[in-house]
Amino acid sequence: MRMTLSAATTAALTLCLTSSPALAALDDGVLGDLLNADKPDTSTQANPDGADRAAAEDEAAPSSAALPGNETTASAPTNVPAHIGGRFSEPFSEPTLVVDGKEVQTEDRCMQREDGTLSCKPAAGTVANLGDGRFVYLNALEGTENVELSIVAEFGEVTVNDQSRVLTLDADDTPSWKKPTPNDGGANPNGNDSETIARGLPGVPNGILSTADNTAKNDGALFCADVVFLADGSMMAVGGTDYYTEPGVDGLPVGVVELEGLKSSRIFDPQSNTWTQSGDMTFGRWYPTLVTLADGDVFVASGVTKLLKPVYPEEPLNSGRNVAQTETYDLDTGSWSDNGEAAQRSLPLFPRLHLLPNGQVYYNAGGQAFNPFGQAYDQALWNIVAAYDPETKQWTDLGYAGLPLKFNEIGLKELTSTVNITNANPEQAASLIGDLVGTTVSNPTAAIQQLTDTPVDARALERTIGSGMRGSTFSAMLPLRPDENGGYHEAEFLTAGGVPTYVTVGSPGGYLPVSSSRIDTVEVNDDEMSYSSRLTGPLSRPRWYSYSVVMPDDSVMIFSGGDRDGVVLPGLEGAIREAERFDPETETWQVMASAHRKRTYHNTAVLMPDGRVLIGGHSPINTAYASNINFDSIGLANYESRDPSFEIYTPPYAMRGDRPVIENAPAELETNGDTFTMTVSNPAVDQVMLIRRTATTHLVDGDQRAVELPIVSRSGNVLTLQMTANPAVLPAGQYMLFASFETEDGTRVPSISTPVGVAPNPAGQGEINQPEPAAQVADSQESDGLIGGLLSGDGLLDSDAAGDDVSPLMPITDLLSGVTSVIPGPQTLIDGAPEVGTELKNAGERAVGIGADTATGLPQAGKGLAQDLKDGAQPEATDAE
Repeated sequence: MRMTLSAATTAALTLCLTSSPALAALDDGVLGDLLNADKPDTSTQANPDGADRAAAEDEAAPSSAALPGNETTASAPTNVPAHIGGRFSEPFSEPTLVVDGKEVQTEDRCMQREDGTLSCKPAAGTVANLGDGRFVYLNALEGTENVELSIVAEFGEVTVNDQSRVLTLDADDTPSWKKPTPNDGGANPNGNDSETIARGLPGVPNGILSTADNTAKNDGALFCADVVFLADGSMMAVGGTDYYTEPGVDGLPVGVVELEGLKSSRIFDPQSNTWTQSGDMTFGRWYPTLVTLADGDVFVASGVTKLLKPVYPEEPLNSGRNVAQTETYDLDTGSWSDNGEAAQRSLPLFPRLHLLPNGQVYYNAGGQAFNPFGQAYDQALWNIVAAYDPETKQWTDLGYAGLPLKFNEIGLKELTSTVNITNANPEQAASLIGDLVGTTVSNPTAAIQQLTDTPVDARALERTIGSGMRGSTFSAMLPLRPDENGGYHEAEFLTAGGVPTYVTVGSPGGYLPVSSSRIDTVEVNDDEMSYSSRLTGPLSRPRWYSYSVVMPDDSVMIFSGGDRDGVVLPGLEGAIREAERFDPETETWQVMASAHRKRTYHNTAVLMPDGRVLIGGHSPINTAYASNINFDSIGLANYESRDPSFEIYTPPYAMRGDRPVIENAPAELETNGDTFTMTVSNPAVDQVMLIRRTATTHLVDGDQRAVELPIVSRSGNVLTLQMTANPAVLPAGQYMLFASFETEDGTRVPSISTPVGVAPNPAGQGEINQPEPAAQVADSQESDGLIGGLLSGDGLLDSDAAGDDVSPLMPITDLLSGVTSVIPGPQTLIDGAPEVGTELKNAGERAVGIGADTATGLPQAGKGLAQDLKDGAQPEATDAE
């Protein structure tokens, strides 16, 4: 039975209950009802009878579960039967580990070397679907397992370049692994030209008080590079990490770590399993985002060159923020070029970028707020959604994320560009003033009218708190659909969970996530763009760092993540194993099956060619930025080490026996506007969709897209479809072609996909060929607005259709649940206390060890520093000498 509480009762009970930790710990009782009073009720799906449960569990066992070396755990608890919520396979992982040059078969994640350090299996912090049953993945934070005291003090010395792997799943899901060559991607074999603070300062030798030049083992890490598929199916990784200590002294194991962004770009060839180097960028970038443009070139934005100490003596105006300059990769020459001053933009790390159907790159006000503690002096600009035009190399501000403030309609389309301190020029300011004055003269009340469009209803607080940039949340482009003229003029983007800005300029993201979910819409007609936003039904619970996958049945699934930000306070978040599904018809979320493993930071999820999902990753930062201390025994995320395992999620549609079959379809298509035919097993097929193969990291795949192709005619099982002539809708690359039909109960059942390569029209030259819209799309957010709602007296009672039962206090209960969920239940605390005690004891012993190493190394380090200073004082040799 579900408890229903009024808003007043909710507030009163919340304050009473949260004042008592003992009561707050009873999250399965009154507090659980309270904090979930505004969430969807999934009780109707719960508690199948014993026979059904046993059958579901029997079906869930994958063929790979019995393979030697595969890690298994007890079945994850779930109340949702498989035919409703899907199922997860048992975890499986690489069966071998190299220790001191020898390959050892083991189920363990890590093994100790002769020198006392650990060798660990890589985890899928970055993963890409190669389309033929193979997946390439990259490790994250390799070396954290060897931190003894603090990752901040030691990581510059203990870390090494990250490994890569190719996972192959055969027809029976039997896994095998190969190591690419070179395994670490091969960047900077002779070291990196590090941007240390001392560099450029007069009279101070470069490298003094830093260990940037003492080793090449960690100068070219793949960690924190973004990845993108090129048109030929190869994958490019851009950026990455150079680790060192600054200040620091050679010979000492402690200092202050620095993570510097790399200029490198490297290409993985899936045919030969090899990495090669391509052209370097102008700017080093850690956490950049890549987007393939309509002509096949690649756009890069953001990243930071120095994470913890972003000080650039040679470029002081760029200090204290992320890289504002953008660059474009020329696919033909393999080189990068700076896009110029007008193309600069202050963006968060890993900004959520997407290619719009008009060829412009859309920023959806999301990213990673982590550089460090989230600060950047111009971070308030991250709240503004915008679009970049590759033709004019300029940005257009569209609006304030989540609110009906349309900047481009009130003369403020160049606001962000004008206030950019590295692009301060009179022409830009004059252009902004001219646009603003022109708009004001023609419509002096435009801005006020937009504000009055802000709904005042039961979800007003949620709408306000959830507006602006969201940190550590996904941004999923919903399927692009053609209008009656065959054009694609509306792009929708789903965002849910994450940490909001809390309507403050001083913080780009908080600590506690929300459950709020919204869809942002951009309507395009050539260069004309209009932005709007609407709330959907919320997630079942607040969620941080969940991975989204656009499914071939039109839904969106999310996986993994945590109930608090695992970057602000690593190791103290609770892991969320339940998947959730977004229904595009009702715009509500539904709880699905539960995964076996706890996966928070650096988890991944990718759509497989058969419509299932490969789940992997979990490579957390060391607990509280110290060493690995695992509080899993008291209900928090597992911080034993990174998790090298994978699971396969099978959605309900993939268990059906009536899935259609694509019997014949072209393997290659061009964006030329021509028609093509395909044959399917079921004449009821009414939708054909191309879904781009995924290459993703940190919740980001700038190229993620699903595109419905219009069926222009049919003859029995033979369908004739219309290919778009717009390369901005389907950029050149590798796709999966799915066919689906809708059952009588409204369930969409997709086929297994067939691979299709999409090439540009040779005669098109990358031109954006888009027909006129068939009809003007109505504004997606209509309401009485601020004034109208108050005058009519019923504005406070209005709400979005998808959220009629959402409590007006949901943002408050979200925050309270984030606070109370850290408190373990009494029995959990009692049972887990011995293991926590052991973890803390081991951490203390490690701290003593690093202290002894530091004391031992001091004399030799002092001699080395004196020699460095002496060498630095010598005049540099000239060419004549």
